[in-house]
Amino acid sequence: MPQDMERKPQEREGRPEREGRRDRGPRRDRRPESEFQEKMVSINRVSKTVKGGRNMRFAALVVVGDGKGRVGCGIGKATEIPEAARKAAEDAKKHLVHISLKGTSIPHEIIGRYGTGEVVMIPAPEGTGVIAGGPARAVLELCGVKDIRTKSYGTNNPINMVKATIQGLSSLRNAEEVAKLRGKTVEEILD
Repeated sequence: MPQDMERKPQEREGRPEREGRRDRGPRRDRRPESEFQEKMVSINRVSKTVKGGRNMRFAALVVVGDGKGRVGCGIGKATEIPEAARKAAEDAKKHLVHISLKGTSIPHEIIGRYGTGEVVMIPAPEGTGVIAGGPARAVLELCGVKDIRTKSYGTNNPINMVKATIQGLSSLRNAEEVAKLRGKTVEEILD
């Protein structure tokens, strides 16, 4: 037997010994931490009837937001729930909108509409919390609104509720934006 084959594997030439390396656990996924938080709003089991029977899939509605005024929603469909959620999150990140906030609430009252759904959003004093139903609550919490009162009318379909909330929030304007559009100062607008 050759000389170098008798030695232990770590003593072979070209390989340093492992004395400086500490034992680590299993490798972790090294993707960078995303700035966005995700919230699953609803999962629907949907089917398509074909010649051989029914094809079952899952449709997921996911809302993503950074808590600083950016929020978006997306829908993903796949045969497995985790894959549908991943697709929905990717779709939501492509459809982000920026929202004008005033402190922990919104600058003024607004009505968001989508389909037959309406969501009325009313600013609230600090300490009120988020008073909203399930789908609207997810959107408001992820965009960074801490104090608000809402009431929904019409449909209670989660997709329409989420889109109505986002539509209303995206049409909010603060005093600086209104003053710039009108060519006036903020003081003139607020008087």
